[in-house]
Amino acid sequence: MESSHTADVTNGLDALRAEALTWITDDPDKSSRDELYSLLDRLPDSAGELADRFAGRLRFGTAGLRGPLRAGPNGMNRAVVRAAAAGLVDWLGAKEAEGPVVIGYDARHGSRDFAAETARVVTGAGRRALVMPGPLPTPITAFAVTRLEGAAAVQVTASHNPPQDNGYKVYLGRGLGGELGAGAQIVPPADTEIERAIAGLGPLSEIPLGDEGETVDESIVDEYLAAVTSVVDPDDPKRLGSVATPMHGVGGATLARAMELAGFGKPTLVTEQADPDPDFPTVASPNPEEPGAIDRLKALAAEEGADVALALDPDADRCSAAVPTADGSWRQLTGNEVGVLLADHWMRKGRRGTYATTIVSTTMLKAMCRARGFGYEETLTGFKWLARAGADLAFAFEEALGYCVAPEFLRDKDGISAALVIAEIAAGQAAKFATLDDRLDELAEEFGVYETGQLSIRVEDLSEIEACMKRLRSHRPSTLLDEPVAVYEDRLPDADVVIVESANARVVARPSGTEPKLKAYLEVREEAGNDLDAARERARASITALRAEVAQTLGVEN
Repeated sequence: MESSHTADVTNGLDALRAEALTWITDDPDKSSRDELYSLLDRLPDSAGELADRFAGRLRFGTAGLRGPLRAGPNGMNRAVVRAAAAGLVDWLGAKEAEGPVVIGYDARHGSRDFAAETARVVTGAGRRALVMPGPLPTPITAFAVTRLEGAAAVQVTASHNPPQDNGYKVYLGRGLGGELGAGAQIVPPADTEIERAIAGLGPLSEIPLGDEGETVDESIVDEYLAAVTSVVDPDDPKRLGSVATPMHGVGGATLARAMELAGFGKPTLVTEQADPDPDFPTVASPNPEEPGAIDRLKALAAEEGADVALALDPDADRCSAAVPTADGSWRQLTGNEVGVLLADHWMRKGRRGTYATTIVSTTMLKAMCRARGFGYEETLTGFKWLARAGADLAFAFEEALGYCVAPEFLRDKDGISAALVIAEIAAGQAAKFATLDDRLDELAEEFGVYETGQLSIRVEDLSEIEACMKRLRSHRPSTLLDEPVAVYEDRLPDADVVIVESANARVVARPSGTEPKLKAYLEVREEAGNDLDAARERARASITALRAEVAQTLGVEN
C-alpha cells in the first residue's frame, strides 16, 4: 500500500513535470526546450533543479530583469525576454508613447540573441526598433535614447554579475521620462505596470514578430564621445601616465578613444582583459569592488610608473581608480573617495546646481555643500533616484562606484565620462608633482576624516534578514561608540531602511536589492587636528569598533 508521503512526492513530481511540459510547448528556443527535456529525463534526481527553474517567473523590477542563463521561467532565456519585450511594448502603447525603442547589448553570452528577440517583438508590434551597431557600453544606450528620440531603450547586460548571468535594463525617453527622467532608468510604478503587462500576456506563440530592426549608424558612438570629452577643460593639464582595464567587458575601445580625444593619450590596457570575453577568465568576479579584481591593473600601473589606474566594470557604467602610494604600492580608492574628488573638482570649477548622493554614501559631500554654498540632495540607493534629484542636478554619485558627471546629456552613471574627469584631476595633480591621495589629504584637513566601512551579512534564509531588521527596530540603539544617538529614522513603509546617527558616527541598515544580504553601511568622522595620520588611525579603529557594535545589535557574527 502506497504511503501518504510517497503519494505526495509522486503528485509533486507529476505536477512539476506537467508544468515543465506546458512551458516547453510555448518555448520558442529549441536549445531551451532540450535543456528542460534533459532535466525531465533525469527525474527524480533532477527534481530540485527543475523545481528551482519553476519556483516563479523572473520578475521585472526597477532594475529590469537579471538572473542566470537557463531555461524555464526563473531564468534569462529567449522565452522570458520575448515576454518582457512584449510587456514593455504593450506598456508603451498604453502610455501612448511615441518613438522607436533603442536596443543595446553587451558581449555576454546570449546578449546579441536577446537584443534580436527584443527587436522582433518591437517591430512585430508596429514600432521601429533601433539596434546599436555592436556590443557597446550601457552609457551609450542611455545617451542614445534621447539623442534618437526614442520612447524607451533596452540594454541587454548583467553589468558586473558573474558570467553565468544576464539581464535587461530599461531607460525612458523624453516623452515618458520628463525633465528629470529622460535617459534614466524606470522607477515605480513603471516596473509594476510592465510586470502586470507581462503577466497578462497570452501564449508566446501568439506574440507577433517582425524583423530584427534597423541598425543604428556608428556615428552614435562619435556623438557620445563628443559629448563626454566636452566635460574636460581644454586648458587644464593633460600630461598623464595612465593604465586601464575594461574587465573583459565592452568599454575598452571606447575608453581608449575618449582618453585620446580628450588629450590625455591612450591608456595602456591590461592585455589579458582588453577584449570582451563573456567568461571573464582572469577574475573570480568581474566587479572592480571585489578583492583581487584589479590586481593585474595595479601590477601594470607599478610596471608602467603610471599616475593613475582606471577600472571599468564590464558594461562600463561604473569606474574605479587606484593611485600610487609613498611605498611604491598601489591603493584602490573607495567609491566615496572618488565621489568626493569629483564633487570637489566640479565645485572648484564653479559648476552650480544640486550635488546628490545616496543615503548609504559618505556624508562628507553634505559637509562640503554646506560649507561651500552648493545645493545638496540625498536619495535612496540607485541611480534611478539620483537621476531625479533635481532639475538643476550638477553631479551625483553612489558609493558603489557609480558617478554622473554630466547630467545635461546623460542622467545615469557612466564609467567613461567619470574616468575622463578622474584623469583630469590626476593630470592636474601630476603637474604639481602630487597625487589624488594628496588632494584627499587636503580635503580631510578642511572637512575632517570620514572613514567608511560595511557589515555585510549573507543569508541562506531571507527570513534572517527580516529578523535582523526587526531586532534593530525593536531595540533602538541609544548610543553609537558611546555618543548619544541624535537621529533614528525608519524609512518604512517607503523603504526597508533604518538610519542611526550620533554626532560623529552613522549606520544605515537595509537589505540588499540584488543579493540575499543584509548590509549595514558605517561611517565615522574624526577631526584632522595637527596629525592627519593619527586621525585616520583613530577613524579606522572606530570603524572596527562600530562594526562589532552593530553586529551585536543585529544579533549576528562580526
